[in-house]
Amino acid sequence: MGSPMLAPQQKSLEDPLAHLPCSTIVEYRRGQVVYDPEQPSENLLLVIDGKVKVCRITDDNRHVVVDIYQPDEFFGECAFLGLPNRTEMAVAIENTKVMAWTIAEIEEIATRRPKLAIALLQLLVQRSMDFGSRIESFSVDNIARRLARSLIRFSERLGHQADDGSVQMIPFTHELLSQYVGTSREIVTHYMNQFRRQGYLSYSRKGILLHRDALKDWLRQEASAAA
Repeated sequence: MGSPMLAPQQKSLEDPLAHLPCSTIVEYRRGQVVYDPEQPSENLLLVIDGKVKVCRITDDNRHVVVDIYQPDEFFGECAFLGLPNRTEMAVAIENTKVMAWTIAEIEEIATRRPKLAIALLQLLVQRSMDFGSRIESFSVDNIARRLARSLIRFSERLGHQADDGSVQMIPFTHELLSQYVGTSREIVTHYMNQFRRQGYLSYSRKGILLHRDALKDWLRQEASAAA
């Protein structure tokens, strides 16, 4: 038999920061609005310090959390669309520093450094894939499983793992989690209390301590039972 065909080596992703010059840094206090439909952004933004929550505002004025961005992550890419009416809002959930480039600056730099355009396209494709997985979860998962997936994802992106395998996260409010999961704050509180009684997490105003592996096992069992 011949030797097995080797899979092509995956190319590493381009880093947009490798192709962008330093720019203006703006500071925001906790709870301060970075941009909203009344004052839309014309910039691509980078978190330097702190964390930013990005939401979409529905026709009935409900807030749906798109994601939470931390240092070295970009947000505000909707400015590339140049839409006259925008429904996106960004809020600092901690004291935050943000670096900003206008869309015109990005376009001008990309003409001189084509790898910047490639890096930004790769970033948008990855986010589109993540959003696709989230939409799939909305279609097939009940609220408890959606909440579990959300906690696991936040722990992987924003948490700090301890020696015992548990993950410490910032104190997400139940309101924020409900806006991300797509339900009411009361229902999120119900399932957070249930997860706490089952030993999958503990939480206080100081943060959430998640036993991620145990919650992943529960999620697999629940998904198998629902299949």
